[in-house]
Amino acid sequence: MAERASQARRRRKTQAVLGAGLALLLVVGGTVWMVTALGGDDETETPTASSPTSTQCFWSEIPEEGRTEQIKDVGLPPQTASTVGTQDMTIDTNLGQIGVRVNLADTPCTAASFTHLAANGFFDGSKCHRLVTEGIKVLQCGDPSVTGKKWTELDGTGGPSYRYMEENLPVDERPPYPAGVIAMANTGQPGSTGSQFFIVYGDSELGPDYTVLGTVTAGMDIVEEVAAAGHDNAFAEQAGGGHPKKQIVIKALTMSQPKS
Repeated sequence: MAERASQARRRRKTQAVLGAGLALLLVVGGTVWMVTALGGDDETETPTASSPTSTQCFWSEIPEEGRTEQIKDVGLPPQTASTVGTQDMTIDTNLGQIGVRVNLADTPCTAASFTHLAANGFFDGSKCHRLVTEGIKVLQCGDPSVTGKKWTELDGTGGPSYRYMEENLPVDERPPYPAGVIAMANTGQPGSTGSQFFIVYGDSELGPDYTVLGTVTAGMDIVEEVAAAGHDNAFAEQAGGGHPKKQIVIKALTMSQPKS
């Protein structure tokens, strides 16, 4: 009996020690949780990386042996293009000025190409060579080879000495090319964008294969005036339309500095 009493006293002592240790462990654990939980308010979040302000552009240069007399070589644009802000394009024609707003986040490389070409007088003196009034309603310009040619010789096959990929395709837009936008022409193959562009003066159901460069901000009445005069139907057997009967000549095309 004495031995059993001694064993019982030892068990009670051991339990008391373990109980005290567990209580201490819970207090420490609770204190750590409280410090972590309450101290988190003083911590600052790591700043997220800012969105890029530029992008790389890839220009596919046409080999010398593949160039025709309709190709105008003014070198290549820079490989880096800004993706921030907007630019204003001004198309100064014999009928008045046409203004266009370009969003660099949507079309950085196309804008860089226009800026380069404009700085080198690429478009100066060229004529808007094609007008379509049925099915789609567009006025097409940007072929430097038409400079100085007779009206009936304009075939719209000219461009710069390079091509590049399409941007800002209106895949989910209906109509994809509404009145008031300006878009880039191409051959129908990916990566065939050059210098030719078309101004849409009436909602047009084209396939979403052509870069939407920007929005006309002024001078749409000039395009409508040209459209109202009709065309000579010269391209009826090809892509449709013809040379505008009311000639429109680009005296100069300029691009402003980017604006935030």
